[in-house]
Amino acid sequence: MIAIVARFLSASGQGLHGFATLCVTLCLLSATSGCAWWDNKERELVYRPTPGRPAEFNLRPGDQMYAVSVPGTVAGKPESLHIWWMPHANPAAPTLLYLHGTFRNLYRNYPKIEALREAGFSVLAVDYRGWGESSPIVPSETTILADADVAWTELVRHQPDPRKRVIFGHSMGGGVAIDLASRKRYLADYAALITESTFTNLPDVAASVGALGTIASWITRQKFDSLAKIGQVDAPILMMHGERDQTVPIALGRKLRDAARPGVRWLEVPGGTHSQLHTEAAQLYQQTVKSVINQLPKLPPRQ
Repeated sequence: MIAIVARFLSASGQGLHGFATLCVTLCLLSATSGCAWWDNKERELVYRPTPGRPAEFNLRPGDQMYAVSVPGTVAGKPESLHIWWMPHANPAAPTLLYLHGTFRNLYRNYPKIEALREAGFSVLAVDYRGWGESSPIVPSETTILADADVAWTELVRHQPDPRKRVIFGHSMGGGVAIDLASRKRYLADYAALITESTFTNLPDVAASVGALGTIASWITRQKFDSLAKIGQVDAPILMMHGERDQTVPIALGRKLRDAARPGVRWLEVPGGTHSQLHTEAAQLYQQTVKSVINQLPKLPPRQ
């Protein structure tokens, strides 16, 4: 069985599209292995978390890496999240909560995080459990969303002014960000939402592959149903998507945009791919992100 799975991993590659073929194959295999095996294997294949850290890596002087405990984990097995706090040189800068996607941990997201800081944000970034130096588990949609709630608490601690809080998510992280934003309120909790290369839901991504993907979309238990949640977001939204995104087809980004409340700002990057918009269209990316900062609500003038 392991040999068969390894063969399909090699054949299908490491993208979300590869998941569709694997999902069907492993479901058939699981008929002789039990539902628990399938559930665990599905989550491994959907998220493919990268643990650990590079041998040589340092943030800027003044940046912080620290761990926070996750409440409600199994007794006797405390679990924690690895957090990065990366303040901007301007102490009055707004703060962005950075929620990454599948596969790459924060270390592999560092160039994008720095691009957002250079645009004018302080950044609070989190590795969900299973990624980086956070507790080593097989993650699920439930654990990832719970981890975002813990990160939110840290965001509020670092940035007490809700008018200076922005939620950002890339790819799957956009689904995490939309879920979080849908449960918060504009101005009372935060001031803007930014998504990049984000899908409607995971079944739609699987179905976009073809016949096997459609079957996979019926099977997967991991949903991240942003399409059902985006209409509940009452804050200003910026959505960015690459025209040549081969992981999340841009049609899914447009469908998500159309399901949001009126007024969504939409940036479609010509020739842009899934994870490199910050380098492929660096000037446009910076200008667009900075425009979000410029449009954040300001404190009323003193009387």
